[in-house]
Amino acid sequence: MAQERKKPKIFVVFLFLLVYFAIAARPIPRETVLVPKWLGSLESDLLIPMSGSEQAVSLSQEKLLPFILGERFGYVDSAGRFSVNKVKKGEIYLGENQWTEYEAVPEKINIMNISEEIEISINDPRGYPVLLDGRVFIFGNDQNVLSEIDSKGNILWTYEFGAPLTCIDAAAGLVLTGSIDGVVEIIDSEGKRIFFFEPGGSRYSVILGCALSRNGLQAGVISGIEDQRFLMLERYGQTGSEYRVIYHEFLEGSFRRPVYITFIDQDRRVVFERAEGIGCYNIKSREGLKIPLPGTITVIENSGDDGFFFIICSCPDEVSGNHKELVGIEFSQKRRIGFADYRRNVAFLRAPFRSEDVFLGRNGSMIIAGGGSKLISFELEKK
Repeated sequence: MAQERKKPKIFVVFLFLLVYFAIAARPIPRETVLVPKWLGSLESDLLIPMSGSEQAVSLSQEKLLPFILGERFGYVDSAGRFSVNKVKKGEIYLGENQWTEYEAVPEKINIMNISEEIEISINDPRGYPVLLDGRVFIFGNDQNVLSEIDSKGNILWTYEFGAPLTCIDAAAGLVLTGSIDGVVEIIDSEGKRIFFFEPGGSRYSVILGCALSRNGLQAGVISGIEDQRFLMLERYGQTGSEYRVIYHEFLEGSFRRPVYITFIDQDRRVVFERAEGIGCYNIKSREGLKIPLPGTITVIENSGDDGFFFIICSCPDEVSGNHKELVGIEFSQKRRIGFADYRRNVAFLRAPFRSEDVFLGRNGSMIIAGGGSKLISFELEKK
């Protein structure tokens, strides 16, 4: 009788285990790794294939990455070929497909293409060039006047601000600006102001960082000192000129300098610099999180494609002060990742190195990092 009573119990336990494993079992995730592809020299144009792969030299090129590293600047493709590789002789501004080198007080500015041909000549600019979103702007000497330049070097429009600008971004025919007096403005393609906003709420009103999504629907802003805040603005209404705050967060500490902020991952997220790490706002879930870093941000890549994002940090070093660390971050697609889960679930790569100057760029799954006069390429792969 006792053995007969045990049979139903054993069956129930077996059934429970079967249901548990059917619900809870998950496949073992593949590990994401960086596979080195080539090592290149800016000084000699020497390219050394790595990992036994010769494919890196023959990759097709769809996008060039602009770089400034040490005393050199230019454009490099995923295969390590340079379109431009020059020694700096003056001030440099690099756009996606245009660049310019100019004097400290320029009498003339030439806008060049990546074939080193002059596309636009600007005489008596009375300011400095800014190349954003395929457009050419002149930033006035007093930092409170902005003009857009057409393909013939003529002024399309000029807008005067109430105070010097501290940050600027452009996308979708719009220009987003922040100024030292704590004002955020958006200007349309004709140079007319369509949005004006004063975040306030801080002891010192100043806008330290701003970024515009590629479709112009969202804007991220770092505002104020004591207290400092991250604000997320989103367009609404029928006019296309109305924006409202959909999220804000007080940030511990207060930077007193320009702050990194950019949209990544096909405009799904905004990442920004904050004390001892970065903040990340997920536009779809309307949630923010903090990810600590081993040092202060030196450079970031602004694609963040497929939920992977890379940063180079400058870490404390009493001896040389040039200790850097490449950090790879993976954002969870399934659940929110808290502060305590950082090392286990978010940072899948931490690679220390030493260099005074650094570069970091990304083209899809290809990561290119630089230090000194060397560039190294990695392919982002799952194994």
